[in-house]
Amino acid sequence: MRSDYWDQPAFETIRPRRMVAPIVFNSPHSGRNYPDRFLAMTRLDHLSIRQSEDAFVDELFARAPHLGAPLLRAHFPRAYLDVNREPWELDPTMFVEPLSDRFNTTSPRVAAGLGTLARVVAENKPIYRERLTLDDARMRIEGIYHPYHAALQNLLTEAASSFGVAVLIDCHSMPRLGRHGERATPDVVLGDRYGTTCAPALIDLVETGFSAAGLRVARNRPYAGGFCTRSYGRPQHGVHALQIEVSRHLYMNEATLEKNGGFEPLRQLVESMIHALIGLDLLALAVPPAATERAAAE
Repeated sequence: MRSDYWDQPAFETIRPRRMVAPIVFNSPHSGRNYPDRFLAMTRLDHLSIRQSEDAFVDELFARAPHLGAPLLRAHFPRAYLDVNREPWELDPTMFVEPLSDRFNTTSPRVAAGLGTLARVVAENKPIYRERLTLDDARMRIEGIYHPYHAALQNLLTEAASSFGVAVLIDCHSMPRLGRHGERATPDVVLGDRYGTTCAPALIDLVETGFSAAGLRVARNRPYAGGFCTRSYGRPQHGVHALQIEVSRHLYMNEATLEKNGGFEPLRQLVESMIHALIGLDLLALAVPPAATERAAAE
């Protein structure tokens, strides 16, 4: 089956002229290039199909390459393919053919309709008119998912080779948590899988930056970090991963998907945070000798 992205790039790596720090920014859910074939398969209108997008997150972090850190961003939308999942988390009810045991069909994400190929968008709206074929899944996963992760791994490997350590910042947005005016709901959620995917200095620095700007910051609840954070974050091996979820109401209208007056101030805040991350003392991320010995024995 010919790729839906045969005539355009499915994703893009934007590199700095010179990499000045071992930080890699990843925006896997901000893609908004919807293939015509996919749109013909969906029962949703053009606005509803976009409800799962982390809209404009790539633009919030767009200054990273200018400051010396690469940015990997998807052009394909999350409703089409979710690279923040295992490669074969598939819902058997979505396909014409039966799925064998090699597929993960029982994860909580699949049950929620949000597998590698999602069954629904936000608010539990079904995406497809008819069931898909496995050839369609293979085209997306083998043709786009695997190359995307290969690109991400290459960036982290380059960072580790140059600096002795690598840091993945996984960039996301989230729907507004709670009702308007509730004070307890966070504006930003930082996920490090409950302290297991990055050094404390890293998450402390990011939390301080957002909190100093007056935003409410939570850790790991309700988002502890998805597949990318969990898979790449190996502090004992010198690779740290932190997921950042920013509430969409801070910078856009969630109904119309249009930027609001908060976009530019938030973009400037993110740029300041990128500066701080690039200036982070690498010794703060160093692997303790005992951890190095444990990692070598694994």
